[in-house]
Amino acid sequence: MHADLAVAAPARAGRYPAAVVALRTARRAVRSGALWGYVFGLTVASSALGYVAAYKTLAQRARFAALFGSNGGLAAINGPAREIQTVAGYTVWKSFMFLIVLGAVWGLLTGTRLLRGEEEAGRWELLLAGQTTRRRAAGQALAGLGAGLAALWALTAVIIVVVGRSSKVGIAAGPALFFAVALVASAAVFLAAGAFTSQLAATRRQAAGYAGAALGACYALRLVADSGTGLQWLRWTTPLGWVEELQPLTSPRPLALAPIAGLVVVLAGLSVYLAGQRDVGASILPDRASAVGHTRLLSGPVGLTVRLVRPAVLSWWAAIGAWSLLLGFIAKQGGSMLTTSSSVQQAVSRLGARGAGTLQYLGVTFLMVAWLVAFVAVTQVTAARSEEAEGRLDHLLVRPVSRSSWLAGKVAVATAILVASGLLAGLLTWLGAASQNAGAGLASLLSAGINVVPPAVCILGIGVLTIGVWPRATSVVTYGVLAWSFLIELLAGFFSSNHWLLDTSVFHHMAAAPAVNPDWTSAAVLVAVGTVAAVAGGVAFGRRDLAGE
Repeated sequence: MHADLAVAAPARAGRYPAAVVALRTARRAVRSGALWGYVFGLTVASSALGYVAAYKTLAQRARFAALFGSNGGLAAINGPAREIQTVAGYTVWKSFMFLIVLGAVWGLLTGTRLLRGEEEAGRWELLLAGQTTRRRAAGQALAGLGAGLAALWALTAVIIVVVGRSSKVGIAAGPALFFAVALVASAAVFLAAGAFTSQLAATRRQAAGYAGAALGACYALRLVADSGTGLQWLRWTTPLGWVEELQPLTSPRPLALAPIAGLVVVLAGLSVYLAGQRDVGASILPDRASAVGHTRLLSGPVGLTVRLVRPAVLSWWAAIGAWSLLLGFIAKQGGSMLTTSSSVQQAVSRLGARGAGTLQYLGVTFLMVAWLVAFVAVTQVTAARSEEAEGRLDHLLVRPVSRSSWLAGKVAVATAILVASGLLAGLLTWLGAASQNAGAGLASLLSAGINVVPPAVCILGIGVLTIGVWPRATSVVTYGVLAWSFLIELLAGFFSSNHWLLDTSVFHHMAAAPAVNPDWTSAAVLVAVGTVAAVAGGVAFGRRDLAGE
């Protein structure tokens, strides 16, 4: 891997000797930003189009606003419900908070990966041997991250503008562009935060941990501010609150961009300054190198996989658990919501959720649980690919470890994680529903939790196949399958679609449990497809050379 970089870097340096780091960082950041811009745009589009299809009359929209506009629990999660009787207000309420948190996570992970991660892997040593310094390299890396942020904004903005031009949606281009700015503002803050913590910490994991702790504190403050406790002023103590104060599409406040931009500039400047105050590979904060080593999981490739994925998986389980608990808490009220519109009933029926009440509501909303579990599958695939792309796999394969045992261990651990994720979702949904006497049984919700696993296993298998036959496209293919499947299934509830098109979504083959009994036959087919794809990918992986980025 280092040899590949050593060849590629001088080639680029001959043409752009002062921008090698910027170009390399930008190439990777733009690819990631464009992919997530697609996800951001489609999420906003699905919210807007779903609303206009479900609530066609002013009376239906007024009933919806009366039912949910003053709900303190939903305000704490989604932010204040401003003008949700309008398409613009509902779109912001439904998608804004979810996307700015997702953007913050993308920012801190991308920032730490492309700064501290590159340095930890030893690639900056080669680049700094050329015509640059540590501070210039940090500045170039920040410029590359800025290109990734621009790609995220551009694709998000294009999709929102196109959807807004619909006569039924009616969002003008100017407000749509400002909405896109608001959506990526948190990503800008935490890109800079990730760059800053990359100077403080000795490893990428520690840097991401520091930035993640800051994000958790910011989210907690915002949660309290929006919970209706009279502490709204707390919004001004957290960057997420500043982003919320932008109030796009309803009452835009561009001046709220000032503290956001100021914080980004300060963090970026500190990152460049601190980069020049330390040696390559060192950190501002002392590394805990004297800590006692924990080698219990290092006896084989499976144990190593468990150790490597444990922090990320625990974070995903926390997110899935929190979302599932929330679903249970609001399931009873959500069941009542379904009676506010005949269009909603038709949409729910198209998704396969029959009946009425709590179970019907959970049958629809478990699609988001399925998306989260499938997202876990994608992260496991991309993590396996990154071990090869970044050269870490080379160190394992020179030992008595075969390619097949390494890849089989990855797949086995990932499958176990997916099953545990589904069971966790079912259990915590039941706990939330039971606390509200919603009438959902433990057995039916555990079955619904297992029901979301087969689509994730299918995507996992597709990802392993891609690793085997087209490794450099692993991220694009797996995230693409996930985003496409979710979009098709989401829009299927509101628009009549060709069944051949619907069949391209892995989620379309999943029953809407617990509203109906799981279709274990379809589930078995999804698992079989994933298994065959994984086996084929394993065979192809064993026959090709290792491939870098």
